[in-house]
Amino acid sequence: MTTGKQIVAEIGLLLYPDVQLAAVYGLTDLFRIAGEMSQERGGPDAPVIRVSHWRQAADGAGVECVFDSHPDPLHDPSHLIAPPSLIMPARMQPMNGLTSWLAERHGEGATLCSVCAGAFLLGEAGLLEGREATTHWAFAKELAARFPAARVDTDRMVIDDGDLITAGGILAWTDLGLTLVERLLGPSVMLETARFLLVDPPGRTQQPYGHFVPRLDHGDAAILKVQHWLQASGARDHDVPALAKRAGLEERTFLRRFRKATGLRPTEYAQQVRIAKAREALELSRRPVAQIAWDVGYEDASAFRKLFQRITGLAPADYRRRFGVAVA
Repeated sequence: MTTGKQIVAEIGLLLYPDVQLAAVYGLTDLFRIAGEMSQERGGPDAPVIRVSHWRQAADGAGVECVFDSHPDPLHDPSHLIAPPSLIMPARMQPMNGLTSWLAERHGEGATLCSVCAGAFLLGEAGLLEGREATTHWAFAKELAARFPAARVDTDRMVIDDGDLITAGGILAWTDLGLTLVERLLGPSVMLETARFLLVDPPGRTQQPYGHFVPRLDHGDAAILKVQHWLQASGARDHDVPALAKRAGLEERTFLRRFRKATGLRPTEYAQQVRIAKAREALELSRRPVAQIAWDVGYEDASAFRKLFQRITGLAPADYRRRFGVAVA
């Protein structure tokens, strides 16, 4: 058995209702592989990571360990991870016992981490106030609404804010795991682990994976009418006076209500609609980029390329290489 001297840190994984077990076991395996890589490089006395699994006790009193990679009755997790959930954040059960424990452990010096919807546990523990954090791009608005003092940024796959580390998508547990391996065992072991697992090292962005999801449940019928028209017309005509007339509003009132309802200015909204259509064309066709630019309403292909890269994080050609399907 590995001795305590070789254990550089104990990482605890939370088992909460509807947790994604693939992430729990995947991280457990990743840290074990990283330890083996460390000892292959440095010999049997090289550092390894101890992994433990934690859940709220059946009687609701406290939190208990249910798995330990290096069994020892004494525990002191230096890092705790809230993995993804298999259900939407709005349906996640209250977990006051776990979140209180997280807050206590953080107060004692533990680094807290989350993946995807796991960020909501950190928020419920009161730890996101004034802090940068990420989650799945589809949950960003809900996270920001529930915890308005958090600075939510879904452009990055991992945000390492020292004592808080948050990762984005549901499979971003690989990014978080490798980030922790780099921190605890060094960059060389991290890279060897990534190569063995055939996954990219940390540093990816969520931008190319995100999609425009318009807000349609705001209750402003006049603005909703304009949104429907922009979607149906491909937002080719987004002249503000014409849109205000379609909404039956004075221009200044229209601009104020449109921004309040959608979170975007009309020009920004139109850009998102057009770029969404361009994404689809790049994914499903082999049409030239200049032709796609023209089809979605941009006469200047160069300006289109710059806008596309700003919104998606990739040039159109790179986006097609990554997400395009074979089309004859």
